[in-house]
Amino acid sequence: MEETQSRGWRLWQYKRIWVLVLIILSYYFACVLGIRPLPPPITLAPETVTTIGSFPITNTLIASWLAMIILFIVAFGVRRAVNSGELVPSGITGAIEAIVEILHNMTEATAGKWTRQIFPWFATIFFFVLAVNWMELLPGVESIGVLDTSHYHGEGHCELNELVGGITLVTGDPDCSENIIPFLRVASTDLNFTLALALLSVIFTQIYGVRALGISYFTKFFNFKTMFTVPMLGVIDFAVGLLELISEFAKILSFAFRLFGNIFAGSVLLLVIGSLVPVFVPSAILLLEFFIGAIQAIVFGMLTMVFMSQATQGHGDHAEEH
Repeated sequence: MEETQSRGWRLWQYKRIWVLVLIILSYYFACVLGIRPLPPPITLAPETVTTIGSFPITNTLIASWLAMIILFIVAFGVRRAVNSGELVPSGITGAIEAIVEILHNMTEATAGKWTRQIFPWFATIFFFVLAVNWMELLPGVESIGVLDTSHYHGEGHCELNELVGGITLVTGDPDCSENIIPFLRVASTDLNFTLALALLSVIFTQIYGVRALGISYFTKFFNFKTMFTVPMLGVIDFAVGLLELISEFAKILSFAFRLFGNIFAGSVLLLVIGSLVPVFVPSAILLLEFFIGAIQAIVFGMLTMVFMSQATQGHGDHAEEH
């Protein structure tokens, strides 16, 4: 046991030495040889990496595909581990099982008999948004790409030294204005992605509401029952229904811009801090982004689950019927 601990400690010491060596080498290449990375442009719209016919393939689309591939690989690995017959799962299988159980218990406590229908939405949105957000933590994301000279205005001069394997190092005037178009950019920094998820969440919330309550679900938005019998209360009920209708559209904006704003701000913060203090400090920002990505995933999934659960419950007179 002591020998194993001693071996593990020596391995940890070697890793620390390699980290220090890499830091020293990075400073050598940056300061002595004048080799430096080019910053990716800070833009709201995703950049087009290539096209298939007339269809643009953006870096956020590629990142979302990669996130889905990672999820499929993890799901396949968990499935194999579950089918292996191990009574006590370990590693990533145990972590995934614990997370799924927590999500299922939360859904069951909120949705009741609709848990079986709503839980897949909660779990899928959580894991997908989590994988997409944590793409920001991978090396090379938003930092490796193709040279973009479309915004070049002639200021400064860049010397591009192409090495073996197509790798290009940039030297020369530090004021040169070329940028790179990264191959991968976090998909949740693309408003198209967050808006699509928000639309899916809100639309299927209405679908589950209709499935649970029938056509009477729409009386939540258009309530004319007491308009003529009790005019004053009828007007109030009608106004409340219109506010409910407006709130459904407001949910789309809330969903989309909350996720987009938090992750995009984190990407900009990483870029700025990495340019000002390139060593050690970005590690703390990455740890912060780790927690922010997880929090935004659970918030998006949990709100979807809660709204779907509320839609399946009766309102007014229908609460007693259902």
